[in-house]
Amino acid sequence: MVIILGLTLTSVIQFIIFNEHVKQEKIFRQSISFHIFYTLIIIYCIVIIGFGMIYFILSFQQVTIIDGQDQDSPSLLNHLFTCFYFSGVTILTIGYGDVTPVGIARFIAVIQALIGFILPTSFVLKLVYLNFEQKRDM
Repeated sequence: MVIILGLTLTSVIQFIIFNEHVKQEKIFRQSISFHIFYTLIIIYCIVIIGFGMIYFILSFQQVTIIDGQDQDSPSLLNHLFTCFYFSGVTILTIGYGDVTPVGIARFIAVIQALIGFILPTSFVLKLVYLNFEQKRDM
């Protein structure tokens, strides 16, 4: 669980802080925007999968999420998909309410929602910074 969380946070921090190769390249503004958009999508997918795996791994220790569909004994694969679904709904701050976190998963869901809230802001700031740097170099 710590490894998955560490890899997820490392990839986010690596893009936000250490992504200097885009700045050094002289490419058009549109290419920069597409590059950052695709990177945002990839980071969201990594975070969704990473936190989904955290919920799934924690479910072997204790109940972490409760599915509101009242299934008696869901299969392991179905539970894995439910964990990914809950992770996606949480990071995108949709919160349908059909899956509920329990115990330590509540705290993890809050951290994930905070990451989902901060990610778009950091990408917008990165775009503004790159746009400012490009205009300054001209």
